[in-house]
Amino acid sequence: MRDTLTLEVNDLVVDVLTGIYSEETGQPQPLRISIAARYQIADRYDPDTPLDASKNYMDLKFAASGGLPQGVHFKLIEAVADHICETLFVQDARVEAVTVKIVKLAIAEGSEQIGITLHRERPLVDGS
Repeated sequence: MRDTLTLEVNDLVVDVLTGIYSEETGQPQPLRISIAARYQIADRYDPDTPLDASKNYMDLKFAASGGLPQGVHFKLIEAVADHICETLFVQDARVEAVTVKIVKLAIAEGSEQIGITLHRERPLVDGS
C-alpha cells in the first residue's frame, strides 16, 4: 500500500449557467461544489516544506469558479464537473485523480441534496 494525499475544497457556492429546462436556461443557478484531488505525495512534509511540494488549495477553488468559462451554458452538471477535472489535470501533472460533487441548490426542497458525483482518474499515457 502506498501513501496518498487528497486536497479538498468543500461547499463552494458558485453561480453557473446550467440546466435543460426552460426555467433553468438564461440565468445562472447556484451550485454547491466540493472537490477532492488525489495528488502525488512528497517523500516527507517537514515544517519548512515549500508550497511547491504540494498543491495550492486556491487552484481547486479557481477550477470551480474563475476556471469555468463565462457565458457558456452547460446543459448538464456532469459537464461542469468534467470541466473542473480537466482544468486540474492541465494545471498540474501531479494530480492523479479528481472527485467533484455538485448539488443543485435551486431545485432542493428542505435539506435534500440533489446532484452528482464524478470521479475521474488521470488518463494513462502510452508506455506508463
